[in-house]
Amino acid sequence: MHCPVCASKETKVTDSRVTTEGLSIKRRRECVSCKYRFSTIEEMELLGIVVVKADGRRESYDKEKLKKGILRSLAKRGITQERFNKLIHRIERDIQKKKTREIRAKDIGAIVMKCLKTFDKISYIRFASIYRSFEDVDMLKKEISVLEKNKKKKHK
Repeated sequence: MHCPVCASKETKVTDSRVTTEGLSIKRRRECVSCKYRFSTIEEMELLGIVVVKADGRRESYDKEKLKKGILRSLAKRGITQERFNKLIHRIERDIQKKKTREIRAKDIGAIVMKCLKTFDKISYIRFASIYRSFEDVDMLKKEISVLEKNKKKKHK
């Protein structure tokens, strides 16, 4: 880890804390040369997972691509960065639970849908409209009615 001020390669960890979700570690560091203090965050990374597309193509799992797709559905929803990060961690944890080196893109989409459904209903509908290729308003109405039924069941 290089110091952001003097670029020295010698830094030491002065404190480490696991985040509340236990999915990342925040470290407080100090530069040995200039004594500047800064923080870093270590997160889990999914390595070696191949995504199999609908047309059979294969590509490496890309966290940034996942984030971009989900961010589109969360646009103007007032979601904090912390909540967004927790959502991404939850999705990646569910991907890891599959314990496989290859995962179909549609399985990732299903995991995202499951997580968004409990995270933010509007974002879920936005994502579902693209993921499930809603062709008309009736398909949208059907999905909304399923959400409403589930909501009523929870409140009974």
